Amino acid sequence: MTAAPVLSPEVFAELAGTRPQRTADAALRAALHARRMLLVKSLLVRIDRRRKALPAPVRRRFEQDWALLERAERIDAAAVRAVVDYPTTGAWLAIALAAPEGPAFERHLAHLGGVAVAAAVLAGCAVGGTLALPNGALTLPGIGVLRCPSGRARLDGGDGLTRITDADGIDGVELSRPDASGALCGQRTLGGGGRWSGLRALPGSTVVFDDLDPYRAPPRGVGPSALPPAERPHSAYWRWADAWQAVQVLLTATDPSRANEVGAVLRAVVPLGPAHPHAGMPVSATLRAAPGAVLTQLPTAPGELMEALVHEVHHTKLAVLDGLVPLCRPGTGGLHRVGWRTDPRPVPAVLQGAYAHLALADLSWRATHGPAVPAGWRRRAERRFQICRRQVAEALSILRESDELTDAGREFVRIMATRHAGLGMAARSPA
Repeated sequence: MTAAPVLSPEVFAELAGTRPQRTADAALRAALHARRMLLVKSLLVRIDRRRKALPAPVRRRFEQDWALLERAERIDAAAVRAVVDYPTTGAWLAIALAAPEGPAFERHLAHLGGVAVAAAVLAGCAVGGTLALPNGALTLPGIGVLRCPSGRARLDGGDGLTRITDADGIDGVELSRPDASGALCGQRTLGGGGRWSGLRALPGSTVVFDDLDPYRAPPRGVGPSALPPAERPHSAYWRWADAWQAVQVLLTATDPSRANEVGAVLRAVVPLGPAHPHAGMPVSATLRAAPGAVLTQLPTAPGELMEALVHEVHHTKLAVLDGLVPLCRPGTGGLHRVGWRTDPRPVPAVLQGAYAHLALADLSWRATHGPAVPAGWRRRAERRFQICRRQVAEALSILRESDELTDAGREFVRIMATRHAGLGMAARSPA
């Protein structure tokens, strides 16, 4: 069991100020892993308490999956950590722990097999035998999905090379352990090749374009219009790849530190399906149970996608931080008007939005003064800076008057206000 990390006052202040810092990002990764391991332990406790009530095949399957996960960890703990900390693993754990006893829980518990096999692939661990798949597919978080009409997958391999096929045929995939650069596994399809779908990284990064994992989005969709995740082959990977490259160029020209932070904090981009043509700005979101994944529609302009990524990175940072150091306490449930939403928001959502928009104000200010920033983006940034700065000022007033903040939350808001005031002073000074 990983102990929860202790957050130093210096790192806490770095996070509140929204500027990218490697020490803060490292602390958040440690906090995320500690939280994820707590959820894994909760799953083990639930299994232990209900062991006798579980059907014998479900119990044997769980023991087999858990043994493989332990074996992979003995070989390469970092590989197992990469799978356990992948965003959709967090979403799966949250759903499984909330599922009622019986078939619903047992169906979600079967996903542990894919988690264990993914860990074994990354660790180069020996595997063998067959794996029952109640839903006819083996999902390897962060790697891909193999459809198995037989309902079983055959596993074979080790020493860095894993072969997975449908138990009734030769269709499948051969996966090689990734190299030290952190790139995706090498993939070679077997048989007809139509049953394996591998995830793809976005260009020049280790961020995965996840249009396959069944836990990548809430069952009821995202946002007021309940947008579903885009499904392959309609997810338009190449359009996203082009947009991602354009964003990296623009973000590096605007704020190189934030460009590095986006690549370090994010693990996945989950494309959302298209909305109604007159629905307004593209929708983006971060799931509290799956920090590190941005769920978003594809905006029409690189600047909009860049802002969405920076915005959601800060939702990820605050979601992880709040799990380590609670910033809000249960309150009266009062709702407040904010500039970036049409519907009134509770205090925790006001804090989330103010934090993300403070980062956007900082990004926009830097765009107005960056020598390599394109003129069109500079003009847009000038307008965005004024809007974001005003919206954050209004939200900070709400937060300072709230009795729903913890002591840590009040200190966090105080540092945010100091950063906000500094942006105001910078805007009034000569460039």
